[in-house]
Amino acid sequence: MLQRLWPDDWRLWRDLRLRALAEAPAAFGSRLADWQGAGDREERWRAQLTDVPLNLAARRQNRWMSMVSGARVDANRAELLSLWVDPSARGHQVGEALLEAVAAWARREGATWLALDVRSDNAPAIALCRRQGFRDVGPSSARPAEELPERCMERKL
Repeated sequence: MLQRLWPDDWRLWRDLRLRALAEAPAAFGSRLADWQGAGDREERWRAQLTDVPLNLAARRQNRWMSMVSGARVDANRAELLSLWVDPSARGHQVGEALLEAVAAWARREGATWLALDVRSDNAPAIALCRRQGFRDVGPSSARPAEELPERCMERKL
C-alpha cells in the first residue's frame, strides 16, 4: 500500500529516512550523521516534506518499508529522488510500485521524461530501473568527483 506524505507525516518520513541512511549510507546525497543530533529537528523534517512536491511511503505486511520522492526539474522533466526499499521487502515488487507511482505523478504534472541518478556500483537498483524502462544516459554530475560516480538514467513517459 502506498501513501502520499504531507508535513504532518514528518515522524513517519523521519523513521524511513533514518533507516534508509543507516542501511544504505552511500546511496544518498546526505549522511545519517547530518540528520541526527542537532540535525534531527521537527521543522527540518517538515520542510523536506514541504519543499519536495511528492513524497511516498510504502507499507508491506502492516509495516512501513519504503520511500521515494519526486520533483520537477524543468518543463519536460521530473526527477525520482531517494528511492529506498527495506531489505526485507526487496523482491516483492515494492520498488516497482514506487517507481510507477512517481512516473504516474510526473505524467499528471505534464513531464515527458523521468530521470534519476544511481550509484555505479548499485547493480540491483540499476537492474530495477532497467526493468522499468529506464536507460543509462551517462555519468551524473550530481556528486563530488572524490565520491563513487553515479549514472543518470531516464525514461520517456
